[in-house]
Amino acid sequence: MNFDYTEKTKNNIEKLQAFMDEHIYPNEAIYHDLVHQSENPWVTPQLMHDLKTKAKEAGLWNLFLPSEYLPYGAGLTNLEYAPLCELMGRVLWSSEVFNCSAPDTGNMEVLAKYGNSEQQKQWLEPLLNGEIRSAFAMTEPAVASSDATNIETSIQREGDEYVINGRKWYTSGAMNENCRIMVVMGKTDTSAARHEQQSQILVPLDTPGVTIVRPMSAMGYLDEPVGHAEILFENVRVPASSLLVGEGKGFEIAQGRLGPGRIHHCMRLIGCAQRALDEACVRVEERIAFGQPLSKQQSVRESLATMYCKIEQARLLTLKAADHMDKYGNKVAKNIIAAIKIVAPKMACEVIDEAIQIHGAAGTSQDTTLSATLAYARTIRLADGPDQVHMMQLGRNLVQQMSAKNQ
Repeated sequence: MNFDYTEKTKNNIEKLQAFMDEHIYPNEAIYHDLVHQSENPWVTPQLMHDLKTKAKEAGLWNLFLPSEYLPYGAGLTNLEYAPLCELMGRVLWSSEVFNCSAPDTGNMEVLAKYGNSEQQKQWLEPLLNGEIRSAFAMTEPAVASSDATNIETSIQREGDEYVINGRKWYTSGAMNENCRIMVVMGKTDTSAARHEQQSQILVPLDTPGVTIVRPMSAMGYLDEPVGHAEILFENVRVPASSLLVGEGKGFEIAQGRLGPGRIHHCMRLIGCAQRALDEACVRVEERIAFGQPLSKQQSVRESLATMYCKIEQARLLTLKAADHMDKYGNKVAKNIIAAIKIVAPKMACEVIDEAIQIHGAAGTSQDTTLSATLAYARTIRLADGPDQVHMMQLGRNLVQQMSAKNQ
């Protein structure tokens, strides 16, 4: 692949960087305070809505949707989007400003690819306009959800309706006041083949029988105002037309959704890690220990060098994965997607942890973003499939490929 960004990409980077400098970084601490001083932490501050308006006016909107979904998105390839997503990742909440935040991005791709015209009109268009938010309900507390065939939530057809029963948790986005719709994964036919038992269905959050049990913390963070909910579904009835594609298509939809979603997280994590390195480089010049700046200490220089190398390796692998997705499709690119999902979160954890070490006590405090970004990076080692699942599948695929070559 060509490692030089195209003029189109360079222009988009410059445009987004200017927006970040003018509107995001100056408001970073202000937004944090607005959220945490609010009587209801799940209410999105007006500042976010104002910034969304500015992003729309600047043409920095729905950047994540590739050309096959025109006119819904910006028409960028995964490779063109990668450096933009990285820039957004430098501030944990900034992706929402550009309507590029999870889980909405994945849900919008699902609705764009698999939704019918009625579903797109009712839910996709408001999501694309940034008028509402959404949630993806898959993980369950009672079973090992790393194996999605374990999912126990029941989706049973009764006449012109489906009846849903089950318990989900870590349903990201469901705590937010603007969340209106959930994509729920469950089983419609337990007698079918193992990967054909599951289906996905649209469930409005205000449907009778849907109970938000509690917000779930991730490494001590509640991620207000978006949040992660534990949700109980008790005889929840929705029209049969709410089903996506058809019964037994849950895994097909999940794979279509998770490919881009996984690499988007990796792109954001590179932004988190790069910012941690940048801040560490500033810190070591400002702090004096043993009679000289930390930047003069050999061990500190080695740490910075190692952090740089890890980020560059992950960035290059991410760009290669994005390029393969664009050229060959998500299915063909599954190995490289698995590889970056293994590498990027672990890299971010290591780099951010080292930045905390360099900052000393300040790195663990609320005066920096390092603790929150470390929590984010650590949870992504579990989200969209834990490391072990990706390593297991990648190793299996490599053995199968080599066996096929040797036949």
